[in-house]
Amino acid sequence: MSPALKYTLGRLGLFVLIFVLLLPVPLNILVRAMIALVVSAVLSYFLLADWRNQMAEQLSSVASRRAAEKERLRAALAGDEAAAAAGDRASGSGQEPIGPAPGASADGTLPAEPVTDDKK
Repeated sequence: MSPALKYTLGRLGLFVLIFVLLLPVPLNILVRAMIALVVSAVLSYFLLADWRNQMAEQLSSVASRRAAEKERLRAALAGDEAAAAAGDRASGSGQEPIGPAPGASADGTLPAEPVTDDKK
């Protein structure tokens, strides 16, 4: 199970548990919900620290992969052919490169269309 999902379900479970424990207390339901929210937040800080750290590590690894891919794409757009080739190998999609547009010549340019004067 994903660390983010575990942490989220843990937080939600703590909130529900505290809220259920507060049901016998003669307070407005919104006041009970606010108390349950604050108490569950404080308890989750201590009880769910391992899951929170695992989630943070997962998010940081995803962010570093995205940053590396962004830099690779910027280098490829700047003309670095080694970066573009590295991306082709990394994607592994196996798809054919996109060819020229339909009706285009072999060099990829579209034929010029005749200009007509519609003002008659």
